[in-house]
Amino acid sequence: MSKTNLTRRGVLKTSAIAGAGLAVPTIFTASSASAFTNEPMGSTVTLGFNVPQSGPYADEGADELRAYELAVEHLNGGGDGGMMNTFSSKELQGNGILGKKVEYVTGDTQTKSDAARASAKSMIEKDGAIMITGGSSSGVAVAVQALCQEAGVIFMAGLTHSNDTTGKDRKANGFRHFFNSYMSGAALAPVLAAEYGTDRKAYHLTADYNWGYTTEEAVRASTEALGWETVNAVKTPLTATDFSAYITPVLQSGADTLVLNHYGGNMVNSLTNAVQFGLRDKQVNGKDFQIVVPLYSRLMARGAGANVKGIFGSTNWHWSLQDEGSKAFVKSFGEKYGFPPSQAAHTTYVQTLLYADAVQRAGSFAPCAVAEALEDYEFDGLGNGPTLYRADDHQCFKDVLVVKGKENPQSEFDLLEIVEVTPVEQVTYPPDHPQMGGADATLGTCNNGA
Repeated sequence: MSKTNLTRRGVLKTSAIAGAGLAVPTIFTASSASAFTNEPMGSTVTLGFNVPQSGPYADEGADELRAYELAVEHLNGGGDGGMMNTFSSKELQGNGILGKKVEYVTGDTQTKSDAARASAKSMIEKDGAIMITGGSSSGVAVAVQALCQEAGVIFMAGLTHSNDTTGKDRKANGFRHFFNSYMSGAALAPVLAAEYGTDRKAYHLTADYNWGYTTEEAVRASTEALGWETVNAVKTPLTATDFSAYITPVLQSGADTLVLNHYGGNMVNSLTNAVQFGLRDKQVNGKDFQIVVPLYSRLMARGAGANVKGIFGSTNWHWSLQDEGSKAFVKSFGEKYGFPPSQAAHTTYVQTLLYADAVQRAGSFAPCAVAEALEDYEFDGLGNGPTLYRADDHQCFKDVLVVKGKENPQSEFDLLEIVEVTPVEQVTYPPDHPQMGGADATLGTCNNGA
C-alpha cells in the first residue's frame, strides 16, 4: 500500500465521485437547498485524520493518531470520557455527534504538502469525511486548510505553529487551537532576558519553510526589542539529518547564543550536533554559550535526551499540568497507551472535542453553522485554562508555557519543567499585526460546499 493510501476504521461506506477537481460524494436534488458537502445521511459520521506517519515529524504524527482514536472512543461513549467530563460545555453525551456514531479514516501526510493535500482530497471525495484535521507541519496545515476551504469542509488544524496558519493564510473554514510563533517569542523573550541578560548575540538556524521563517521572525523581533543582536540567520533543509556543516560557522561568528528554529527530528539532530561540537562548554564574549529551542515537545526532549538539560523553550501544553482537564486526559491516555501524551496528542484530542461540541451547539454539521458556533467561543476545562477562539482569525488565545530541560529527570518522560505560565494578555496581538499579514489578511467567506 502506498503511503498516501487511506486506512479505514469502522464501517466502510460508498460514495459517488464527481468528475475532475473536488467531488461531492452525496447526490443532492434541487430541493435540498440546505445541503452541504458530505452531509451525513445515515447513522454514522466520518472524520479525516491526516497525520505524518513517515518523515521527520512521524513521532508527533503517531501520538496525534493515538489521541484521535481516544477522542473517537470517548465521543462514542467508550472509556472514561476523558476531558468530556471537565469541559465547560456539557453538550457531548457520549452518543457520537448529533446521535451519529463517529468513524474515521487516516492518511499519511509524509510531512509534505502535496502528499497531505492528496490524502485529504481522497478522504473528502472517496470517504465522505465531513471534517479534516491533523498535521505536524505548518506547510502541510496551510496547504490542507486551503483545500478544505475550496471543498467546503471544516479544517481543525493539528500541530501547526507558524503565524501564517491563522495569519496571512487564514481561512474561514479553518481553526487552530495550537499557539503560534508570535506567542512563543512574546513568552520566551522576557524569560531569556532575565536569565541571560539583554546583551546577547544570537545566531539562528531555521527550518526552510514557513514555520521556520515566522518563528525566526517572532523570536528575533521579541529578543531584539529587549537588546539582543542577531548576527546571522541561516536556512536549513527540512530533510537534513546532519547539521554539522551548519554548526561550524556558528563558532566563528562571534555569537554567544544559538537559536534552533527546528522541530521534531530536525531539532533532535541539530541540538545533538551542537552539543557534540562543544557549544555548551564554550565561553564567548565573556558569557557561557547558550542554546534556545523556541518550540519544545516532550517527544523532542526524549529524542535529544540529556542534551536538553537547562535549555529554554515554549510549549502549548505539558502532561505535568495539574488542572482537572489535564489530569483527566493524562489518565485516559496513559491507561490506554502506557505513557503520558505529548502536546501534539493534546491539541488533536482537544480539536476533535471542540469540533464535536460546535456541531452539537449548532445543531448541524453544516460547515458555516459549525464555524459560527466556534467563533468567539469561550471555554475552559480542556487543559489550557480559559480559552477564546477569536472570530477575527480563528486562533485560540490562552496562556503559554515556558519550559526548560530538567537537570535531574526522574523518568524518560519527565524531561521538561514548567518555569513560567505566561498570561494570555502578554501573548495577545491585534488581528492585523504585521507578523500576521497586516491589514490585507482576511478570512474570506465560509464555504458550505455543495
